[in-house]
Amino acid sequence: MQLTMDTIGHVETDLPEKFGVPRQSGLVEALTGRIVFDPPYRRQEALREIEGFSHLWVLWVFSASVGQPWHFTVRPPRLGGNRRVGVFASRAPFRPNPIGLSCVRLLGVDRNAPDGPCLLVAGVDMTDGTPVLDVKPYVPVTDCRPQAEQGYTRTTRLHALTVVLPQPRPACLPADKEQALRGLLASDPRPGYEDDPEKVYGMTFAGLQITFRVENGCVQVLQIRPLT
Repeated sequence: MQLTMDTIGHVETDLPEKFGVPRQSGLVEALTGRIVFDPPYRRQEALREIEGFSHLWVLWVFSASVGQPWHFTVRPPRLGGNRRVGVFASRAPFRPNPIGLSCVRLLGVDRNAPDGPCLLVAGVDMTDGTPVLDVKPYVPVTDCRPQAEQGYTRTTRLHALTVVLPQPRPACLPADKEQALRGLLASDPRPGYEDDPEKVYGMTFAGLQITFRVENGCVQVLQIRPLT
């Protein structure tokens, strides 16, 4: 069966590039975004009673992967990039249908936004401009499965790094963005198979270029500067 779907909107975030995006939703609660709806779906009644839910499921498109080749097995970075698992046993972006799934926290509904009623969410793991296919309420009674098995992810525990920013804090880094930046760096944006203390990494965040190194569990931010 062949289906045709229309996107209903897009997500606006502070991350224009893939590098630095959290590996899963909810890892960096301070990272916020807006879900903006396309004109056909930009209706107040479509969001009626959504404020009663604290979290939402967002189905979206790995837009950079559309039309790209995929394989039946993939190498998850968190497994060192050397072990293959089935594509359906992974969350790789290159798959038959490049669909992503995120659980985000609903901060509120901006019903007076210039671009129509939009959703303010936290804990996002999407780049700026990511196309959205659907939004559904998260229902903890049915959606949460505490007894679920973790599979190979049991051996890929999440770790938090210590983050050291330049002092004094650069004037170009807004105070309300510092917590999100710290969270992104603490979650270790490097590929899981890299651990070179001399390598300098760069990422873009909130209109800023961030360069850093990682050594002995510590992220040393070398420079924060505006992109322009």
